[in-house]
Order: sequence, then structure tokens, then C-alpha cells
Amino acid sequence: METFYDRTGRIFDIQRFSIHDGPGIRTIVFLKGCYLRCRWCCNPESQEYKIEQMTMNGAVKTVGRDMTVRALLEELEKDRVYYERSSGGITLSGGEAMAQPEFAEALLRACHAAGLNTAIETTACAKREVVEQIIPHLDHVMMDIKHMDSAKHKDFTRQPNEQILANARWIAENAAHMVVRVPVIPTFNDTEAEIAAIAAFAGSLPKVKELHLLPYHRLGQDKYTGLGREYTLAHIQPPAAGHMAALKAAAERACGLHVQIGG
Repeated sequence: METFYDRTGRIFDIQRFSIHDGPGIRTIVFLKGCYLRCRWCCNPESQEYKIEQMTMNGAVKTVGRDMTVRALLEELEKDRVYYERSSGGITLSGGEAMAQPEFAEALLRACHAAGLNTAIETTACAKREVVEQIIPHLDHVMMDIKHMDSAKHKDFTRQPNEQILANARWIAENAAHMVVRVPVIPTFNDTEAEIAAIAAFAGSLPKVKELHLLPYHRLGQDKYTGLGREYTLAHIQPPAAGHMAALKAAAERACGLHVQIGG
């Protein structure tokens, strides 16, 4: 009889020894597929569920492979000693892990059954029933809130934000622990008024105590070339340290949360 250990999902990377994607030392599992198309996305190879070919440094790389929960758990168990010494664990990322809900839930259940701490990096751009399916199996939720204006959100990500914001409130009410993160993108949401509006919303969420401002970077730009796609933000410079400090101050004035720059 098939169990959740036999569920198959599509991943494109496993990153070990991360210290910026949840507490402690963590292994990040990157899942294929996403509902958003954020202009600044640093993992464009994650957006399509299909397996792709990407050219990097003159070599063609296959992006995407299918694994069962059982096989993936065997890989994750190899670093258990680091999780235990640092109070770390497993983080699901992407793409959007909630775009593969059956696999994500099965993997999280398997991790909990093995005594491994679980976390997710998510936009929560998903149906409520999917959110309700996955959240109970998570110890930490790191959720992006990108903008409060739905029209501007859709212009830069191709999706409106009403469902995302509604899901954020439900997650805050029901998750074991939630942190709000804001990718700070020049021309999109890097004014003090825009950041303050997001901070005020985050401050209204029950049990949320932290807000992380993540400065824009262009580390994924070469991947677009490798996929034969245009990177439309090539003309945008990362925000200066002084500007990030001003945005942090604006966020602190708008909410009672701990605000920090970076994850």
C-alpha cells in the first residue's frame, strides 16, 4: 500500500548548511513551480514546473528532477547532527512549495515523523484549502509580503494580492511561528510609505513579532540569460545602506515588531 513516503515531487536543488532560512543550520529543498512571476526573482529556473535546460558558464544543466519523499528524507538525514547541534532543520523553498501541495505535505509529515524541525519560505499564493493542508506540519513560516497595493503587486508579479493577504492573516492565527519578510525592490516597493504600509499590516497580525527587510540583489541575472529569457530589472541598482536604514526606521515607526535588514 502506498504511503506518504512514496509521494513523488519535483525539486531543482538541495542546499546544505544554510543559516539564513530559518533558525539554526538548515537544509533547503527547492521545489519546482510557482504561481508568481516576480520581475526580480533570483531563481527563474524555479518558476516552471517542467524540467528545463539552463546554460551556465558554457555548460548545459538540467534543472529539475523527480524524487520520492523516502529518497529525499534519506538525503536530509545525512545532516541530522548539524540540525541537532544548532536547533536547525529542513526548509522548503522554491519556486512556491505550495504549488506542489501533496508532495510538500508528505515531505513535512515525514520530517516530523523523523523528529526533524520544519520551515517554509512562501508567498502563500495558494487556495486556502492548500494553506490549511500544509501549515499544521510546519514549525516556522517565513512569508513574503511584497506590497499592499493589489494593482502594483499584479503589475510586478502577475498576481493580485487579496488572497495572499487573507492567507497571511490565517497563517498568523494558526501557525506555530511566523516571520514576515519583505523583498525591497527599487521602483516597486522601496519608498518609506510603501514599507510602512506593509509594516503596519504585519504589525496587525497576531503572534507575529519579526519583520525582515531583504534588499534587492541581482545574483540571479545570469540565469535568465541561461534560460533564454530577458531580465527586465537589469537597470536597477541594489538599494544603498543608508536608504535601507531609512526604510527600517519607517517600518519601526509603523509597527511594534522587531525589524531587521536581512534574514
